[in-house]
Amino acid sequence: MNWKTVAVAAAFAGIAIGSAMAADNGTHDARVGMMKQVGGAAGALSAIAKGTKPYDAEAVKAALTTIAQTAKAFPDQFKPGTETGDSEASPKIWENMDDFKARAAKLSTDAETVLAQLPADAAGVGAALNTLGGNCGGCHQLYRIKKD
Repeated sequence: MNWKTVAVAAAFAGIAIGSAMAADNGTHDARVGMMKQVGGAAGALSAIAKGTKPYDAEAVKAALTTIAQTAKAFPDQFKPGTETGDSEASPKIWENMDDFKARAAKLSTDAETVLAQLPADAAGVGAALNTLGGNCGGCHQLYRIKKD
């Protein structure tokens, strides 16, 4: 089996895991799992953008699909009453839920836009990653409590 097949299979497995986690709606573990999916997808894109992995359209599609789908489902994990516990989720999420949802929707839409206009090379993946990373960073600044 070649590495392209493995990368695509891993991405689809991540999507399936995300669907299973969605069934565990609103738990800390589901939220962490979803963020790990996004981080893994961003890491795959970053490796291509940096040239440590060769450009692979299927791997790029899989990573962008993971980001788009996970970002859509992510706000549903923050139901009222789930704001307690040892978490990096800021109480500001529940106080500004409309903004939080809008930011997740923007990440999803931006990932879908990049997917529709699939980058043709590592430089294009890097440019797309800058846009998507800006979405992630902005949300983390407002809505994440960094733990040591």
